[in-house]
Amino acid sequence: MNLDTVADELYGLRPEEFVAARDRHALAAREAGDRSLAEEIRALRRPSLAAWVSNLLVRRQPEEVEPLLGLGERLRRAHRELDGEQLRELARRQNEVIGALGRQARKLAGQAGHPVGEGVQREVEETLHAVLADPRAGREWAAGRLVKPLTSPAGFPVADEALLGDRPTPAAPGPGSPARGRKRGADNERRRPHTGTRGKTREAEQERAREAERERTREAERERAREAERERAREARRELRAREEEADAAARAVDEAGARTAEADERVGELRERLRQAEEEQRRARAGVREARDRARQADRAAREARRRSGTAAARSGS
Repeated sequence: MNLDTVADELYGLRPEEFVAARDRHALAAREAGDRSLAEEIRALRRPSLAAWVSNLLVRRQPEEVEPLLGLGERLRRAHRELDGEQLRELARRQNEVIGALGRQARKLAGQAGHPVGEGVQREVEETLHAVLADPRAGREWAAGRLVKPLTSPAGFPVADEALLGDRPTPAAPGPGSPARGRKRGADNERRRPHTGTRGKTREAEQERAREAERERTREAERERAREAERERAREARRELRAREEEADAAARAVDEAGARTAEADERVGELRERLRQAEEEQRRARAGVREARDRARQADRAAREARRRSGTAAARSGS
């Protein structure tokens, strides 16, 4: 038995089975004389429900691990290279894959006898986002031994809407741009005889510029609204993590109390065994005392009988 083998077994169990199985392994290691291993096993933490479902996905569908890690690498590369077209395509793929895996993980939990709700599914999907964003998170997830769900950095891999969304069509080049200048020069050449159309052309250009400015303002407002929504989501995640940490602390207290109970039970068992052995030794000692007393009485009777015989023989010889 070693820590890796035990941990692999424990994190494949349902959360409510974890503590009892862990304590059994710790006790077995202690009885085998390996106190260091027993302490390491006892230090293993029970997974939260969302972490267990994430582990279940890895264990039941290992064929999904490498494709997701590969998608994360391509997404990170697209972010680094600012490849908008590639990023939009990968982000669509990301949303499809994470949604499908989240639903599949929830289905697997039900099949394993522990149905979960949408809240747990969202935590699993958040873990998958973290896997795409961070290779270290990907390695943790792929090991199938998460203790709590992972969280992704703000803004990735939920790609920036300015790259992924339906962006407004860029405004036409301004009057000072070379393309506009060349086009306007050509138009002027063609329209030179029709001087009455120049004012209309300038008005149309000005209107396009004003519309482009209005669109930029609207886009800035939309971006501010999106940022406010992202901040609310981050705050919700922080609140969730705080509640999870409280739950983990409570779970650790339960685990530690269980560990202390197991140690006390073990000591009681040892004391009972020593008491049984002492009582057995006492019983044997008392039996020895009784036997010694019986032998002493027998020896005393034999001595008296010998003295009696000796006296009788002496009397006979004197007469």
